[in-house]
Amino acid sequence: MKTELITLNNIDFEVKIKIEHRHSSRVSISRKSINISVPRFLPREEILKEIEKMKSWAKERILKNPENFKPEQIKSYHDNQEIQVGIEKYILKIEYSNKSSSSAKIKDNIIYLNLSSNLTEERKRDHITSLISRCLASKKLPEVRKRIEELNNLHFKKEIKNIFMKYNHSNWGSCSQKGNINISTRALFAPQDVLDYLYVHELAHLVEQNHSSQFWNLVQKALPDYREKQKWLKENGGNCKF
Repeated sequence: MKTELITLNNIDFEVKIKIEHRHSSRVSISRKSINISVPRFLPREEILKEIEKMKSWAKERILKNPENFKPEQIKSYHDNQEIQVGIEKYILKIEYSNKSSSSAKIKDNIIYLNLSSNLTEERKRDHITSLISRCLASKKLPEVRKRIEELNNLHFKKEIKNIFMKYNHSNWGSCSQKGNINISTRALFAPQDVLDYLYVHELAHLVEQNHSSQFWNLVQKALPDYREKQKWLKENGGNCKF
């Protein structure tokens, strides 16, 4: 793999170039890198043209939408801090103990964290975000379950095996073939109408385990303005995190 560095909007991007066994060229952009893959069977001159073409495409996309590619802001937490998740506010109470594990509990709108004093700063952030997410999942799950069941009875009338919440970064939710629905705790930062879209989206998968036109027809029948909710997620989803 070949790498190089380019700077756009005062942000450094690592360009990662792979020449490998594949049928077609591919390019993707993350907040840290531009990832290019080119088929090995192409003549050297064509490989260079493909690389330059994809680099140009990536540069244009980053310069056109700079907000989408800003470095991710890492949240920091401290004792007695007030945090807001959705429309609700919580107070963090953080203590440290000389132990290997960390724990948490929530009472009313106070989240009590007991952290291991042996953690690095990075591990401490990981523990805090995971524990806050777990506490809020426990607190909000009955409310989430009730709303999903209401929407199911209203629009789908399908059997739901179980409903879970966890801090999933890769998607907003999922629905298994067994009828289990998972909702990411990141969704708790969204307005209620956007939450309803996420619930309807997963409920529609109880009928269609795909994203076919039939699936989107089900979503639209339940929520005619669902595209507005998708737009909100696209514009604000990056800020929905602990």
